[in-house]
Amino acid sequence: MDDSLVKQAARIAGNFLQEKVKISYQIKGKGITNQVCVVETELHKVVVRMNGKDEYPSFIKEKWCIERAAEGVPGPEVLSIGIVDETVYMIQAFIEGVNGVDSTVPKSIIWRRLGEYAKLIHSIQVKGYGENLIDPVHGEFQSPPHAGSDGTWQGYVQHNINSLTEHDPLIELGVINQVESQRIKQRFEDIKSEPFRFGLNHGDISLKNTIVNQGNQVILLDWNAKVSVVPHATVAQLMHYQILGLDESPNAEEFEAFIDGYGISGEDLSGIRNYLLLRAFDNLRWAIDQRPDLVRPYAAFAKQVVDITMD
Repeated sequence: MDDSLVKQAARIAGNFLQEKVKISYQIKGKGITNQVCVVETELHKVVVRMNGKDEYPSFIKEKWCIERAAEGVPGPEVLSIGIVDETVYMIQAFIEGVNGVDSTVPKSIIWRRLGEYAKLIHSIQVKGYGENLIDPVHGEFQSPPHAGSDGTWQGYVQHNINSLTEHDPLIELGVINQVESQRIKQRFEDIKSEPFRFGLNHGDISLKNTIVNQGNQVILLDWNAKVSVVPHATVAQLMHYQILGLDESPNAEEFEAFIDGYGISGEDLSGIRNYLLLRAFDNLRWAIDQRPDLVRPYAAFAKQVVDITMD
């Protein structure tokens, strides 16, 4: 346990609540991005989530999402967001219950509820495309432009079409061959002309990001939101976890429960697989440019997606 981290969380919560802290401790194993601590006073019990100050916009975005989704999607109450020294923090009301991974409620029931939640989240009024909330008043999101793409959805797809060339690094990596490259290019062209619906995505719907309370209500935590095509982006994330064999991935029955809860058709799933292929290729190209250490695992994953979608 990081004592300095726990002490910092206690100071932040104590100053906000204007109360003497009785107990503070770190929660490990459930959060990936943020450091998470629980702080208790005589009257209150809160969660303090912390990260580097550059993450301040993502904390603002998460608060915005929790509040917009609150009518149909239970989440933690956000009490305060701020920056102390080089640390951004979010104080949330503590939610009593059991993490969804450890809950005795059948997992398929939780996944069905998450499917219902996903549909509600996708119906929240938003504008634009991407992961940056640039206008909270109007719910407008944006994706920053980068080499080969102007930051729009059309630019994202076109960049991946343009990258499918004779000298494509993905061919050299053994992810695809020349024939598959041409077939995939046609699929991406079809995606470009598809009249997609864009909506808000939670970003990491999984059991680990839920709490089940005594009334068996499922509370959704830890947003990593973006505006993208729906339901494709959310379902593709679940497929991604399944292919990797991650512990938090739904099994076949649980995945079906999620699909039923949302109300997704078999025809939708076919299009979602093509979106998963597009995302796998784009992530691999990013790794080639920015993170050479990730090229091998990203290439292996992209190859698996090719095998699944091209048979």
